[in-house]
Amino acid sequence: MLASVLLTLPELILSTAALLLMLVVAWFEDRSARLVTWLAILSLGAAAVFVAGYDGSVRMGFGGLVVADGFAAFSKAVIYAGAAAALVAASGWFGRDGDYRAEYPLLILLSSVGMGMMVSASDLLTLYVGLELQSLAAYVLASFQRTDTRSAEAGLKYFVLGALASGILLYGISLLYGFTGSTSFHDIATAIGGQKHGADGLSHGILFGIVFVLAGIAFKVSAVPFHMWTPDVYEGAPSPVTAFFASAPKVAAMALLTRLAVQALGAATFEWRQIVIFMALASTILGGVAAIGQPNVKRLLAYSSINNVGFALIGLAAGTEAGVASVLFYMAVYMVMTIGSFFVVLRMRDADGRPVESIASLSGLSKTRPWLALAMAMFMFSLAGVPPLMGFWPKFFVFQAAVGANLTWLAAIGIATSVISAFYYLKIVKTMYFDEAAPAYAPTRDIAQTVLLVAAALFVSPLGYLLVGPLARVTANAASALF
Repeated sequence: MLASVLLTLPELILSTAALLLMLVVAWFEDRSARLVTWLAILSLGAAAVFVAGYDGSVRMGFGGLVVADGFAAFSKAVIYAGAAAALVAASGWFGRDGDYRAEYPLLILLSSVGMGMMVSASDLLTLYVGLELQSLAAYVLASFQRTDTRSAEAGLKYFVLGALASGILLYGISLLYGFTGSTSFHDIATAIGGQKHGADGLSHGILFGIVFVLAGIAFKVSAVPFHMWTPDVYEGAPSPVTAFFASAPKVAAMALLTRLAVQALGAATFEWRQIVIFMALASTILGGVAAIGQPNVKRLLAYSSINNVGFALIGLAAGTEAGVASVLFYMAVYMVMTIGSFFVVLRMRDADGRPVESIASLSGLSKTRPWLALAMAMFMFSLAGVPPLMGFWPKFFVFQAAVGANLTWLAAIGIATSVISAFYYLKIVKTMYFDEAAPAYAPTRDIAQTVLLVAAALFVSPLGYLLVGPLARVTANAASALF
């Protein structure tokens, strides 16, 4: 029992911290918001230190409900880093409007507990509990600005569609349980493998179960055709919340989908690969085309996230160890690029300090804020996959994995759609460097945000090439835990 508890120590640290900080908030109210925020960041750092599995070992806990391995360890480290960055973003952004409430970091911590459970799940029940814990906190975060009708609308849309996705997921779980006799990933894999080698092949019940489970999780990663909530929620939610949605939860959901597909449904790779390929192609195409006419930068970044999830799914479609490693590499780099882009969006405020979200307001930014324009240009070029920036390597690795799995045609289509998506990234660069200057943004003096913005820009710059080798080795070791 003690060994199982130690495997879940990061979740226990974050849960305990959330409860203790809740008492601080109850006593000192919202004036303790900044203190609670930095204590929450320290809690995330402490949780990252005590993650089990960094050494590559594989250990099961609570009778097989959770697993601690290299895959979960890498995913948790990336998730906690993204959550901490979202807290830094919120502290400076909300603070200027005087509506920063101390409940925000508590919701981030509780959401992080759910995300940790998601990537460590080795049972369908653990998967669902972790997913719902993360989602319930996210619904509240989306509607965090109660006086803003857009935020309230975003929270309501996210909740309604999230409830629908949960129902779809639960139905799929019930089918898999009914036709395999277990909720354990290992037992499901054994049952599917036995049916595959039988005379009748896979039963229709298992096939429908796979479809519904993948559909429920696809909602969380914003894969087409389950992407409908993403543009509206990204635009309506407060900008720091949008930055959070586009980073840590996306990594957690993709890691969950990868573990489920490889470990629990590995014997049915041919069947689920067809679904993943469809979602990958639809996401890269729609994410590339639908973003072209968007006037709102947050809405554009929403379609960008759909587009990038499609590329990550190409790596998953390979179904190989190299494919899983490419997914982890892609999501880690994507998270840095996206958070960096949103740190620029957080600095888009007019002379009166009101947030501005239109792409037109970026006009001539290179003349009024040259360093900010340079950082944004680097993030846009990197998201487009232009070498020698860091964003080129994730695309290279997923395409390489697809070719290695005899899916050359899929890699070719992915390369073609990446050219489409490059258009709207270059459109932002063109607006900043070649259009007439719009009114200058109000100055921002947030040291923590500035430090993270500079760090993200350096990461995606050609200097990031120094990290390609080490990050590729780490992701390869993490991926090996699933095989």
